Amino acid sequence: MPLLTPPVGARDHTRGTATAPVTLVEYGDFECPLCGRAYPELKRVLEDLGSKVRFVFRHFPLNEQHPHAEHAAEVAEAAGAQGKFWEMHDLLYQRQAALADADLVAYARELGLDAERVRTELSAHAHRARVREDFLSGVASGVSGTPMFFINGRRHEEPGDARTLAAALRRTL
Repeated sequence: MPLLTPPVGARDHTRGTATAPVTLVEYGDFECPLCGRAYPELKRVLEDLGSKVRFVFRHFPLNEQHPHAEHAAEVAEAAGAQGKFWEMHDLLYQRQAALADADLVAYARELGLDAERVRTELSAHAHRARVREDFLSGVASGVSGTPMFFINGRRHEEPGDARTLAAALRRTL
């Protein structure tokens, strides 16, 4: 069974505490329809389990199938540089059908970010290396598609629907 490489660390985007008994890592693509369908279910599972689960998101943009995925990941990182990674993460999944650069900058403005800074960083690919690090960690971890989940460092081999994922998380607890 493939293991998460590298383990969760300070560079990761996390929700929840490091002391949570379970850490769930998702490799996701903001333009992936399967990730988009999993998003509300995953959100519900995480709300149900509360402080028992720490959630980590890593980028795995599938550029050949999803031409806007990499820029969406970069804009999430640009938002993170201004302290709003998770707000942008959620907005990108809620508005998956509109991920052109103009949309991404508009989302930054909507979230109260410095939209001009986001536009400049997006144009300069200021966060491409960070997105690439996540992608390469996914490759090293055996990720070939999205969404892909890891529970406490081990790949979740079952479907990622809410019921199956929640059952796996509860078994781990």
